[in-house]
Amino acid sequence: MRRDVFQAIADPTRREIINMIAHETLNLNSVAEKFHISRPAISKHIKILTECGLIVINQKGRERHCEANLKKLNEISVWVEQYREFWEQKLDALESYLNQLQTSKNKRHVTRKRK
Repeated sequence: MRRDVFQAIADPTRREIINMIAHETLNLNSVAEKFHISRPAISKHIKILTECGLIVINQKGRERHCEANLKKLNEISVWVEQYREFWEQKLDALESYLNQLQTSKNKRHVTRKRK
């Protein structure tokens, strides 16, 4: 099954694994010890993270070490950016509209005072 970065970060446990490994390379046992879930469950999370490219497993002797590949998170950044731009444009338009309303209201108020 082809996995993507969005699927990988959908789970809070996988996000925490990414966070841990981003700070230091850890072997699989060290990762599993940080969680209160079974080792097979951790292995499944690691497998998903590996399949989507967020983690690289390196064999060092008898141990397997997890190393983060955070470049893959750029896919998420690009996707989010398009929505950030969209909402910034909408909020800028709203701000402009509210400023126009306020200016119009102030002009009416000044005109009434003069009469």
